[in-house]
Amino acid sequence: MSFQESMELVGEAVDVAGVVAIVIGTVVATLLAGRDLLGRRGGERDTYESYRQRLGRSILLGLELLVAADIIKTVAITPTFESVGVLALIVLVRTFLSWSLELEISGRWPWQKAHEKSATLPERTV
Repeated sequence: MSFQESMELVGEAVDVAGVVAIVIGTVVATLLAGRDLLGRRGGERDTYESYRQRLGRSILLGLELLVAADIIKTVAITPTFESVGVLALIVLVRTFLSWSLELEISGRWPWQKAHEKSATLPERTV
């Protein structure tokens, strides 16, 4: 088996892992939301918010794996301007989706996390 064929297989495996992450995350999030609703834990609004967060996280993980698979598959073949351009477009669209999901889940843009952590440090008194 050649290096190119090996990388194609690795890319396909990472593709499958991305889809599996989304499917398993969706199933787990749904089961946990169902348990919370049946057990009346935390109220319907809390259940809805936690369901959205769990579902969003599984989609984010899946998207990141799918982007990695696209990169692997593009690098494995002889890169052409066309294949690199298609890869750039795919990465751009998936990055936008990831940022949008992150904003929906946490209420902040990804780059705001570090700033927020430093802002929550206790002030020193003199």
